[in-house]
Amino acid sequence: MHKLGESNSWNPFPPTEATEDAEHRVAANRAIGISAIGLAITGAVELTVAVLSGSVGLLGDALHNLSDVSTSLVVFIGFRFSRRAATPDHTYGFDRAEDLAGVGVSFAIWASAVFAGIVSVHKLTEHGRTSHFAIGMIAAGVGIVGNQVVARYKGKVGKRIHSMTLMADAKHSWLDAISSAGALGGLAATAAGVHWADGLAGLFITAFIVHVGWEVTSEVVGHLMDGVDPELVLHAETAALDVAGIEHVHVRARWSGRALLFDIEGFIPATSTLDYAEALGRRVERAVVAAVPETRAVLWSPHVLSAEQ
Repeated sequence: MHKLGESNSWNPFPPTEATEDAEHRVAANRAIGISAIGLAITGAVELTVAVLSGSVGLLGDALHNLSDVSTSLVVFIGFRFSRRAATPDHTYGFDRAEDLAGVGVSFAIWASAVFAGIVSVHKLTEHGRTSHFAIGMIAAGVGIVGNQVVARYKGKVGKRIHSMTLMADAKHSWLDAISSAGALGGLAATAAGVHWADGLAGLFITAFIVHVGWEVTSEVVGHLMDGVDPELVLHAETAALDVAGIEHVHVRARWSGRALLFDIEGFIPATSTLDYAEALGRRVERAVVAAVPETRAVLWSPHVLSAEQ
C-alpha cells in the first residue's frame, strides 16, 4: 500500500517494519564485526606460518582470509549506507547499497583467484622449496575451522534477515575453508615426497575460487537485475486471488537490498467504490505478507472491471 510520510514523500516501506529492520541491521553488523575479527586472527596465523614454511598453498589461503577482512568492511559500509531514508531524488531509499556491496564481495573473490593462480604457477615452474610441514598443516587446520565457523554464522544471519550480500559473504568464507583444506592436502603430499603437490594444491584452490566466484557473481547480478524466485511471485498471486472480491491480478516483484517489493494490480467488480477498493487492498497486503514473509511492501493498484469485461 502507498504510505505517506511527514514530508508527503512516498515511503515504500511500511512503518510497522521499522523495528524489525533495525534489529536486522544490528544482527548484520554484529555478524560482520565478529567475522572480521575471526578471519583476521585466522589469516594472521596462516600468513606467519606461510612465510616460515614457503608454502604457496598456505600463503594464498592466508591472503584470501585477510582479504575477507577488507571485504567485511565493504559489506559494513553497504549496510550503513542503505539505512539512509528515502529522499525526493531516491524515492525507493538506498537499500541497493547492500547489493553494490555484494559486487565488492564478488570482486574480492575474483582478485583472490588471480593471485592464487599466479603464485601457484610460479611455485610449479620455479620449483620453490617448502618446509616446516607440521606447523604448516596445523595452520591450515586453523584455517578450515575458523572459516567454517564464520561461514555458518554469517550464512545463518544472512538467511534470517534475507540479505543476499551477507549470504554471498558467507559463501566466500566457506570457500576459504575449502581453500584451507587444499593447502593442508598439498602440504601433506609434499611432506610425503611429492614436491609439486603444494603448487598443484594452489591450482586446485584457484579453480575452486573461480567456481564460487561465478556463482556469487551470478546471484548478485541477478539481484541487481530485479531477478526474483518465480515461486515467491506465485505465492503472492495465489494469496491475492484468495481474497474475496478479487477477480484477477497481475503481480510483479523485485528485490532492493533486503527489501522485497510487490506491485499488485487487482481487478475488482465494476460496482466497487473507492473505499471498497482501498479495503480490498489492505486485505491483499495482509494476505501477501502472510504468504511471503520476506515481503517489505505491497503496492496496490486497483482496476475496476467494466460490464463488458
